Amino acid sequence: MLNLSTLKTPGVYIDEVSLLPPSVAGVETGIPAFVGYTEKNLTDAGVSLENKAPRITSLLDYVQLFGGAQPENDGIKVTIFDVIEKILTDKTKENLLNREIHAQLDPTKKSKFNMYYALLWYFANGGGPCYIVSVGLTPADGSGSPTKQKLIDGVKILESEDEPTMIVVPEALASGDAVEIYEEALLQAAKLGDRMVIVDVEQKATDKLGVAADMTAFRGNLDKNRMFAAAYYPHIDTSIDVRYSDTSLTIEHKKKDLDGASENGAFEGAALATITDKSVQEAIRGQIGKMALLMPPSPAMAAVWASTDQERGVFKAPANVGLSNVIGPSIKIDDETQKGMNVDATSGKSVNAIRQLTGRGTVVWGARTMMGESSEWKYISVRRFFNFVEESVKKASYRFVFEPNDANTWVKVRAMIENFLTLQWRAGALMGAKPEHAFFVRVGLGQTMTQDDVLNGRLIVEIGMAAVRPAEFIVLRFMHKLPES
Repeated sequence: MLNLSTLKTPGVYIDEVSLLPPSVAGVETGIPAFVGYTEKNLTDAGVSLENKAPRITSLLDYVQLFGGAQPENDGIKVTIFDVIEKILTDKTKENLLNREIHAQLDPTKKSKFNMYYALLWYFANGGGPCYIVSVGLTPADGSGSPTKQKLIDGVKILESEDEPTMIVVPEALASGDAVEIYEEALLQAAKLGDRMVIVDVEQKATDKLGVAADMTAFRGNLDKNRMFAAAYYPHIDTSIDVRYSDTSLTIEHKKKDLDGASENGAFEGAALATITDKSVQEAIRGQIGKMALLMPPSPAMAAVWASTDQERGVFKAPANVGLSNVIGPSIKIDDETQKGMNVDATSGKSVNAIRQLTGRGTVVWGARTMMGESSEWKYISVRRFFNFVEESVKKASYRFVFEPNDANTWVKVRAMIENFLTLQWRAGALMGAKPEHAFFVRVGLGQTMTQDDVLNGRLIVEIGMAAVRPAEFIVLRFMHKLPES
């Protein structure tokens, strides 16, 4: 606005006056940050990326900066079973009657470093931009385990990053030492108020009979800041191709003749690279490609949250969504089993189930935070929508810092926030037939501030929102209608 007191020379002056209030720009919501070990963390220019948080937008970006997966050599067992017939005229010769090749990844020997697979699965399920914190390098020989303190330090790095809205630590399960990692992540989420933590529940059960024990073990931890976390169970058998080394992967080869006698075959103890029969080599590779890679669900869930935000909005519950690159849940959860996961009267800690539904595939079948006993913060979508509004309004309000704390400023602030919330109501994020039913914005002397507040430079705004909640339980009532004619 033109300052009239500065006019000294006769003439015509143009003064453009803005009648529109300032606006609130909605912040990004579906931006996860992954913390873990990587194959490399040096750029081509030799710059270290360890304990930094670069932003990437694709799996290609990840591979260029951080490399691939740790080879699964010790955990892969390949066995060739041959049924043979000895030639009577020459016992040194034989006919091959049948050959079976089996490949299996032993979960007890599987590598504990899975960042590459986590990112591959994340992008395969529709994930977008994300942050990567490399806390160290995976051992080249396939050994070792993630270190608790390094992962905690990696989580702390994210406190200085403003954009991430989810924290994912795919190499940590919520048990033992890893509980401290999640406690640090939850402390950060509560402090900043702009992010949530996706928690992987440790799975020891091999069938649904052991689920209750896993739930009991999990619910003994993580008591603070639970409204900023969502937990998922069980782990998922994925169809991701497993990385391995031709020179380190050895073969078991067993032969059995028609008389029942057994012996080792020619490929016994050979490395895959030394097998000269290309048809056998390709058959082995084909079987390895069919192996199931067991993964914790957090990477795929980060993608579901991000894609749901993009397609529908942060107010839509990230559930009833199918997962890609999966064979199925490692445990088939049924309705009775999920009862004990969804609602827990003792601890209140809800765990969201991932289930195999007939005709639907592998589906996310839960949308609760770990604060399942709370009426306010029970649902992920409600907590995240409030995060979204709080962060968006906070950033838009910075322009009013040091502005005169008077009625003119109060009107501008109220109009700015009301316009933003009206747009959210129109998008379906807020309940109510009218905007005034959906939210309220209060600011002003005698409403939200006392004279002491004004004298001490405090501009206080009160905002109330009726956020939509997911229809978690749909009840259809059927009854007989008596004939009327």
